[in-house]
This record gives sequence, C-alpha cells and structure tokens, in this order.
Amino acid sequence: MSLVHATCVVVDGAGVLIRGTPGSGKSDLALRLIDDGAILVADDYCELTAEGQSVHSATPAQIAGKLEVRGYGIVTLPYQPHCTIRLVIDLAPQSEIPRMPDDDACDLLGVPLPRAWIDPATPSAAARVRVILRDLAARAGGEVRSA
Repeated sequence: MSLVHATCVVVDGAGVLIRGTPGSGKSDLALRLIDDGAILVADDYCELTAEGQSVHSATPAQIAGKLEVRGYGIVTLPYQPHCTIRLVIDLAPQSEIPRMPDDDACDLLGVPLPRAWIDPATPSAAARVRVILRDLAARAGGEVRSA
C-alpha cells in the first residue's frame, strides 16, 4: 500500500485520481465533478494498491467522506470507500500543458494507466474529465466501470 497526496472520485463508474501540488485545485475539480454526479473516494490523501494490471484507491479512515472547500472548511459528503483507477489527471497551468502531449500514460505502482493534463482553473475542466473517460471507454469497446 502506498499513501499518495491526491484526490480520488468515481465518475460514471470509473475511478479518477487527481494529482497536483498543494493548492493546485484537486479538491475544487473534485467538487465540480461531485456536483455533477461523481462520488468522492478520498480527498487530499489516497491509499493505493496494485493488483495485477489494476490500481485501486481506498479512503484513509481518518478522512472518510471529508472534502476541503477552500474558504469554508471541511465538509462531509457521501463517499465510496474504494475504486479501481481508470484515469490519472495531473493538474498544471494551461500555459504548461502541451496541446497534443506525446505521452498519454503514466506508471502508477508499476501499472501503466491513461493520463491527461488539465488546468483546473478552466471552466471546462470537469467536462474534459468526462469527455476523456467517454473516449477511453469508446476505445476499449464499451463502458468504463470500476469496482
């Protein structure tokens, strides 16, 4: 098990791990996704484990169902205690994101996973996550689901 500084949500059944530096907008992007139907897994820290060619995220007990709303504090939300990661989102300012990145995968605990770069400050950030997940599902020949 590896404890990582990240936020995780389940979007349309697919686990999405959101990585970025402190204050980069992980919780804010998660909140926008949750407001549109996603489910919180963990905010700020995630427990990751690899099993075969899958990476699973679990909620650390001490932060279960908690999400930081900057400028207000910690709120309690419904949550899902674990999921299978289907997409990794790395946060960066728009000016640092290549239009057509050469590397659209990352290695997470020895498992290659699809990755996308997103500027969380853009109004389309949550929509981009959903479009990417739909595209990944179409490429896989079906619906992307997680356990």
